[in-house]
Amino acid sequence: MAIDLKLIDKLLADYKKPEDIIGENGLLKQLTKALLERAMQAEMTDHLGYEKHDPAGNNSGNSRNGATTKTLKGDFGELPLETPRDRNGTYEPKIIGKGQTRFTGFDDKIVSMYARGMSTREIQGHLEEIYKVEVSPTLISNVTEEVMEEVKNWQSRPLDAVYPIVYLDALVVKVRESGHVRNKAIYVAIGVNMQGNKEVLGLWAGLAEGSKFWLQVLTEVKNRGVADIFIACVDGLKGFPEAIETVFPEAQVQLCVVHQVRASLNYVSWKQRKAVAADLRPVYQASTVEDAEQRLDEFAAKWDGVYPTISQMWRRNWEHLTPFFAYPADIRKVIYTTNAVESLNMSLRKVIKTRGSFPTQDAALKLLYLALEHIAKKWTKPVKDWKAALQRFAILLGDRVPKAELA
Repeated sequence: MAIDLKLIDKLLADYKKPEDIIGENGLLKQLTKALLERAMQAEMTDHLGYEKHDPAGNNSGNSRNGATTKTLKGDFGELPLETPRDRNGTYEPKIIGKGQTRFTGFDDKIVSMYARGMSTREIQGHLEEIYKVEVSPTLISNVTEEVMEEVKNWQSRPLDAVYPIVYLDALVVKVRESGHVRNKAIYVAIGVNMQGNKEVLGLWAGLAEGSKFWLQVLTEVKNRGVADIFIACVDGLKGFPEAIETVFPEAQVQLCVVHQVRASLNYVSWKQRKAVAADLRPVYQASTVEDAEQRLDEFAAKWDGVYPTISQMWRRNWEHLTPFFAYPADIRKVIYTTNAVESLNMSLRKVIKTRGSFPTQDAALKLLYLALEHIAKKWTKPVKDWKAALQRFAILLGDRVPKAELA
């Protein structure tokens, strides 16, 4: 729609300072009010079928019946509006719906602030300071509560049939239950799909991280359509590999090497940690499994006299520590660490650390879901050298790799 520049000049005739345009009672706010009210009057004319004061309305069966006042909240602050009524009560405003008290996009701002970890009080203060709008804690809660329906739909959505790599990890949040604050484990699963892109498969809440609960998680993932996982990357939780193999018997379990190194250093004095870590590096940076075994023997010869538990622990977990050696060097680090999910969890912890505790489990899941949405927007690129990895999967796994994805 073309805008009459002469009309703009006329509106700006008394302009002296920015507040005249964007201030509390500035031109933009006045124009918004005038345009919305005029639009609703036009809607009423269309609804009735005749103009105001038009004789055609006589004995038409319906007519205008004054107006009601309501206050609309938005970026412009609080805006009082006159909403027209008809005598039969059949007029439904379109531009500003019946019962609508917030301008389009205003709720999105509340949700966005909530997703960044701002508390209800902080959101209240921000809206009052920036937009001169007073909102109640109940309104903020109601706006964010609508997200729970999204969470339920997202959590039950169908998943792809095949995920070459899945990372599994958990983080702890504090939830108030029956007057007490309890630790709850939030289980997170990230899948790398056949295109090499990461996606969060779901969030699950349990009392504490354990292989039994992971078994439930994996069963749900399978029920949502996942038929095969090539590699499951996990930390060193006892019983974890067995839980994975129960649900996905063909999946290779890759224990996180970084977790293994950290667990190894728990046995070492502070003075010798740097030296032990340096001597473990050749083991997982070796070019082949055979080379890695030799490097582990060399490590054992040097350190078993002081820390025999370390080499024993590596040998005990060797089957699940070495699957990554079958893949190209460029993609090995993607496989042998759970960095993807740990990095995600670190971002989530930043969001929840200001909360102290959550009133309910759902409140925790709601915030984490919104934070995930925000974080996942940055996942725009596939895993580096993914095509080469996919070809290697095809050679090693044969028919388990969908042929359509290799074209």
